[in-house]
Amino acid sequence: MMKNPVRTLCSLILLANGLLASDLMADQNDPRLGDLFMKLHEAANEVQSWPLEQQIWEIWLEHDNPSNYNLMMTGIAQMNSNNLRGAVATFTRLIELAPEYAEAWNKRATLHYLLGNHEASKADIEEVLKLEPYHFGALSGLGLVNLAQNNLLGARTAFNSALEVHPNMEGVRQNLRALEQLLNNSVI
Repeated sequence: MMKNPVRTLCSLILLANGLLASDLMADQNDPRLGDLFMKLHEAANEVQSWPLEQQIWEIWLEHDNPSNYNLMMTGIAQMNSNNLRGAVATFTRLIELAPEYAEAWNKRATLHYLLGNHEASKADIEEVLKLEPYHFGALSGLGLVNLAQNNLLGARTAFNSALEVHPNMEGVRQNLRALEQLLNNSVI
């Protein structure tokens, strides 16, 4: 079976968004986020936005309960070692303990996507966005899920929303360009 090149590219971008932050620390209610999101939106290019993005990921990973933070780190380690089902179980436990922890939902959404559970991924992304509407990783992920489900207009909307928050996400911009070509070449 031939893989969809857009989906393959999108998977790599989603992995980068979710896993490259694994060395970082997330609480979406942190008062530092407002200023960081404003600066991220105003950054002129990827070089300027990268340190802001990293600071946001650090905050999203933080949790005031050390046990919950340790579960987050365990789940990330499982993801990094390709123990995807174990990581799903860890993040499910973390969500049960701390349903307000947006990044736990986001990590599990990533895993569901990677495992091909698109509806479960989308449901988890909805929870992320209820808790953190500016979660550019979740918005990008929603675009990828919509692409996987052949919902091209939904993918376009999600990618555009991600770029409204974080205009310098080059991978999302590339996904959007590829998607626009698909839309221009097809009848919806």
